[in-house]
Amino acid sequence: METLPTIDVALARRLVDTQFPQWAGSPLLPHSPGGSDHVIYRLGEDLSVRLPRHTGAINQAKKEAEWLPRLAPHLPLAVPDLVGVGEPDFGYPWPWAVSRWLDGEVATVDALSGSHEAACVLAGFLTALHRFDAEPAEDLTGRPLAARDTATRSAIAKAGDAFDQAAMTELWDTALAAPGADGPPVWSHGDFHTGNLLTTGGRLSAVIDFGEFGVGDPARDLIIAFTLMSAETRATFRAALAVDDATWTRGRGWALATGLNAYIHYAAVNPRVAAQTTRQITQALDG
Repeated sequence: METLPTIDVALARRLVDTQFPQWAGSPLLPHSPGGSDHVIYRLGEDLSVRLPRHTGAINQAKKEAEWLPRLAPHLPLAVPDLVGVGEPDFGYPWPWAVSRWLDGEVATVDALSGSHEAACVLAGFLTALHRFDAEPAEDLTGRPLAARDTATRSAIAKAGDAFDQAAMTELWDTALAAPGADGPPVWSHGDFHTGNLLTTGGRLSAVIDFGEFGVGDPARDLIIAFTLMSAETRATFRAALAVDDATWTRGRGWALATGLNAYIHYAAVNPRVAAQTTRQITQALDG
């Protein structure tokens, strides 16, 4: 089992003060909620510090520092702006990031599920992202949907009676059988769900957490249609993005697989995740 580092304010303070002395006098306060991948601190008024919790997130700081400055000018919503990547020290083993603080509230279903404007904005964001033209490094090539087959079938079984197992199995089989993308792989956010969207004044303002950013199936980013939208706004989103049947079916498969994975691992200990993933799975089944 992975041994996880102990992360607290004292550690974050030592790391910042030693490696970025220009911010040694800035207040450092825990930010809640953080996330399953990072512990987050507010650094002064304008910055944040993100420390990975586990090995699955240790490449994110350097990836975002390299790619987001190139990507940001092409996108209609703000993305993280890293101002420094810290190095391991004081027993903390991984790279970490200092970023400019992005104001906003995490997008919610209650606020935006019925917004056709938000659906169109998200379609515009994905259109721009999928058109980003840059040669990726080999390690930025994402896994296909089929790579999740064993884990997803196991999760369907583990979910028990929480959902319709026959319906989940039918959707999963259909998604795997759907034709692949018609064209070369595209750049993808990779974890495009409600928790990674910010709003200001009730309107979408930023997309965060590019830890899964890479090149792969555009259907993976359709997860947002099942985490945030209603049936009506999903239709608006799909039309604005001009998604064909095969891609939409694969998108439902991505939503099912990722929703089940989070449900199995976190729902029992986190009511917020339980509610979010339950919605994601049932919306994916509805189509």
